[in-house]
Amino acid sequence: MSWGTELWDQFDNLEKHTQWGIEVLEKYIKFVKERAEIESNYAKQLRNLSKKYQTKKNSKEEEESKYTSCKAFQTTLNEMNDYAGQHEVISENAASLITVELTRFVQELKQERKQHFHEGRKAQQQIETCWKQLEASKRRFERDCKEAERAQQHFEKMDADINVTKADVEKARQQAQIRHQMSDDSKGDYSSVLQKFNREQHEHYFTHIPGIFQKLQDMEEKRIGRMGESLKTYADIDRQVVPIIGKCLDGITKSAESISEKQDSQMVVESFKSGFEPPGDIDFEDFTQNMKRTVSDTSLTKADSKSDPKVPSKSRNKLWPFIKKNKLMSLLTSPHQPPPPPPASSSPSAVPNGPHSPKQQKEPLSHRFNDFMTSKPKMHCFRSLKRGLSLKLGSTPEDFSNLPPEQRRKKLQQKVDELNKDIQKEIDQRDALTKMRDVYTKNPQMGDAASVGQKLVEIGNNIEKLRVEVQKFEGWLAEVEGRLSARNDSSRRQSGLYDTQNTQTVNNCAQDRESPDGSYTEDHSQEPEVKVTPTEFDDDFDDEEPLPTIGTCKAIYPFDGENEGTISVTEGEILKVIEEDKGDGWTRIRRSEEDEGYVPTSYIEVYLDRNAKGAMTYI
Repeated sequence: MSWGTELWDQFDNLEKHTQWGIEVLEKYIKFVKERAEIESNYAKQLRNLSKKYQTKKNSKEEEESKYTSCKAFQTTLNEMNDYAGQHEVISENAASLITVELTRFVQELKQERKQHFHEGRKAQQQIETCWKQLEASKRRFERDCKEAERAQQHFEKMDADINVTKADVEKARQQAQIRHQMSDDSKGDYSSVLQKFNREQHEHYFTHIPGIFQKLQDMEEKRIGRMGESLKTYADIDRQVVPIIGKCLDGITKSAESISEKQDSQMVVESFKSGFEPPGDIDFEDFTQNMKRTVSDTSLTKADSKSDPKVPSKSRNKLWPFIKKNKLMSLLTSPHQPPPPPPASSSPSAVPNGPHSPKQQKEPLSHRFNDFMTSKPKMHCFRSLKRGLSLKLGSTPEDFSNLPPEQRRKKLQQKVDELNKDIQKEIDQRDALTKMRDVYTKNPQMGDAASVGQKLVEIGNNIEKLRVEVQKFEGWLAEVEGRLSARNDSSRRQSGLYDTQNTQTVNNCAQDRESPDGSYTEDHSQEPEVKVTPTEFDDDFDDEEPLPTIGTCKAIYPFDGENEGTISVTEGEILKVIEEDKGDGWTRIRRSEEDEGYVPTSYIEVYLDRNAKGAMTYI
């Protein structure tokens, strides 16, 4: 079926149809172009989304990424990044294989269509010219025939009229002959023009127009076929990335299956285990001792024998999570070192407020009990828990002594491993430079061996420094590991003897002290310990109201206040007292609203206002 034979008279409709076909192809190209833009934007948004939730380096999230659930989430983000890459491939292939190629093809179609219709219009103009010539020849032949007929009638009329001269008749006859000759010539011209037109018309409708329409048909069929191929390419572009996208989804599924609840739970234990022991039972406090003391000031046997442990009492020694915020802050921010002794030239005025002298072993029991009741011995026990908290009070100590024992051991072990890696890098570099020096020594033209020797000396010094650091941290690590093992052994021994040692535990807790380097020195086998999450109470402390003033003090010695939580004072300076000495040798003072801290009690002369609120504080 050919357009040339079937649609020989549909030139204008074919022109419109072919133009519509090109517009359909252009519409499809526009669709693919917009789809490519969508895929590109989608891939960009997916990449930005994955980047937004990626773990940031040197942040808290990097430490949390060790959990299997976090690792699975990070794997999912990486797979989504690859997933976005496949959408970029779709966009690039759609643009290169469809949009660019079809745009070029459309331009070729437009040129080809323009040429074919130009030939068709030219053929139409040719046949119209032939038709006009035929019409003109026909009209001329018709006119000449009519004039010849009129001339013949005039001659016959003149020949029949007797009144007309012979000359007029002859003239009329000659005129009739001329008209007949012109009519015969017009007839012959008309016949030749007609034959020529018929030939032109036959060639036009059976040769020229069918050929042009066949080319247009071929062009249209090529357009349709190319669009079909493009649609197949459009599908293949997506189909090519489906296996890779499937692998991305399989990776996400595999990462989800790799999540281990038990492993994450164990990691939580390893991350937050402090190494402290849970607190023991609260001792019964018999407040009838004061009454019995009036009867016998040296013996409490009767009071002890008559004390009923089942009698409820409002104990002042509560666990630290229930302490008021201002007391907890003062409890946590007290210095971790014993107060320094006063200078040798101690003035007499400092004696009443000096540090407590060591108690004699044979001190009367009533005095020891009275000291126990008034000194609030558990204050220092709970103050030692400050090592498990982070309250933004200063930089982290080098030995990580601000951390609980278990966490401190992990940090020290990590530091040792890092230093050993640095040492190994330096050793590898030293070995490489040694080989280089040997080469330079054998072949001086290749380089200067002296410069390499200087570098080797520097590396040797670095290795020595790193080894010193490793020894220092290994010493701290061995100390912590020894205490942890000792604590475990003592806790097992203590389980059977704890009921008989409650009073001794409280007294020992009151006497706990820490070494000047900030490490633990208290007897862990007898101190009840509480594991504390560092950030549980940070928000509450930020808005805490300042402690009220309970008196004033005068500095009798200068104090530099270099340790954490302390404050420097000058001799003779007058300051406000906001918390008196709780038995550990430190007094909390304030210079201004933002400048407060602890100073040794033996360095100041205190004037307390007993009527002030907070002058006597208990926990």
